[in-house]
Amino acid sequence: MIQSTFKQTITFVLLLFTMSAHAGDVVTDINIGMELARDIADETIKACRHDGYHISAVVVDRSGTIRAALRDDLASRFTLDIAERKANMTVMAWMDSGAFKNAREDIRQELNHIPGLIVMQGGLKIVSGGNNIGAVGVSGAPGGDKDAACARTALKKLAERIAFAFDE
Repeated sequence: MIQSTFKQTITFVLLLFTMSAHAGDVVTDINIGMELARDIADETIKACRHDGYHISAVVVDRSGTIRAALRDDLASRFTLDIAERKANMTVMAWMDSGAFKNAREDIRQELNHIPGLIVMQGGLKIVSGGNNIGAVGVSGAPGGDKDAACARTALKKLAERIAFAFDE
């Protein structure tokens, strides 16, 4: 009886060690959801329309996968690609694309040759509960500062929703 209990205990301990050795096999990721991404893109377009600009807004998740992409009726089709590349740059650097542009002018040209990235103003990170959950990229206004301003307006309008999107 004691020997059987000892064998069960050893088996249990070995099972625990085996489980902990494989604990990194599954990764839980915190990302932006489709509805919030869509609403950020929509509010960004509305903010730029208010200022008389026709833009595209692309929201990507923390790995750079597109979650929402909207092009205003009069925006050029090229603005979608540029907006996505600005959002990707933001995700890669985990800082707003304009701030990265100013901080790393020394590697700007090299990064602009990498497919999917562009070092320009107009990409802003999206943070919820201290977690980077995605980025929004904007293109089409007359200048990256105006692109960024539209995104900033949208993020400010949805700030409470973004803040509580992830509960720690």
